[in-house]
Amino acid sequence: MMTLSGSALQAMSKGVVITLPVLVLSASVAAFFMFFLLSSLSSCSCPRPSDTPISGTSSTGLGVSESSLGNIPLSTRKEDVEWVIDQIHANGLHMHDNVLRKGINPRTRAQQLEDLRQFKGISHYDGPESNNHTALPCPGELLVEEHHSNYGEPWAGGRDVFEFLAQSTQLKPDSQVLEIGCGTLRVGLHFIRYLNPGHFHCLERDELSLMAAFRYELPAQGLLNKRPLIVKGDDMDFSKFGSGIIYDLIYASAVFLHMPDKLVWTGIERLASKLKPYDGRIFVSHNIKFCSRLGGEECTKKLMSLGLEYIGKKTHDSLLFNHYEIWFEFRRVTA
Repeated sequence: MMTLSGSALQAMSKGVVITLPVLVLSASVAAFFMFFLLSSLSSCSCPRPSDTPISGTSSTGLGVSESSLGNIPLSTRKEDVEWVIDQIHANGLHMHDNVLRKGINPRTRAQQLEDLRQFKGISHYDGPESNNHTALPCPGELLVEEHHSNYGEPWAGGRDVFEFLAQSTQLKPDSQVLEIGCGTLRVGLHFIRYLNPGHFHCLERDELSLMAAFRYELPAQGLLNKRPLIVKGDDMDFSKFGSGIIYDLIYASAVFLHMPDKLVWTGIERLASKLKPYDGRIFVSHNIKFCSRLGGEECTKKLMSLGLEYIGKKTHDSLLFNHYEIWFEFRRVTA
């Protein structure tokens, strides 16, 4: 047993003396305690906010959903709407006629286009090499966004469609999505922004719409790096998207009602095996006359022969204008 000498006792009576062995032992105990504490913290299974999906509905009909990656909201939340309303009230804002006023010169798209052609903007380069300063010269019709008026409803409705489909399929950034007839990317832009690069595919027939998508929307929205695979075609030929691709979501917004039933069924037959079994979804908007014209029982048999099942009809409301949209949902029931 270790005993204290008289000199040590005398020193302690005058103050505290820590010997080298005691100092080493204390440091070892402290290091062990810190290691145990850090290990306990790192193994904590407490969910992070971004890992906890939030779901629900409010009196506004807005659902709430977040992806499990990156804390990216999939939809407008009730508190988001309340915030923006508070901001409008706090600033005492009201709608007024958009007339000429200091610093503001309202122009129609036609006037904008004429100004662009005549004056080329406030500051510009002249001469035969003027376009050398522009990496991707864009036609004036696209710059003034004439294509935003190509639809029977406001351009903002594209966000409504994205939020509805993303929530219905529990979309994740690594999901694979195919749109049949993406047009000028009114809906597709939101999918492209959310999904990982290369995970959005589209088959579109209209050349001018594709020009608007490639020459204006993708560059203007800073989405060229997302590399969506957009293919021109009108014969339901999906071969350019790869033979091994499996989609989590396939959707057609106001497209099938403009196509012959036979061509619609051709597309469905080709895509049935490319839909993820059980969890994958096909959504078709407005109506499914290609199915109802066969008769309910006959349509069900044809779907089952392709390994598909009709789930039902859903609707969603618009965030910004008085509008609702009808969607018909299908899934793959065989692996």
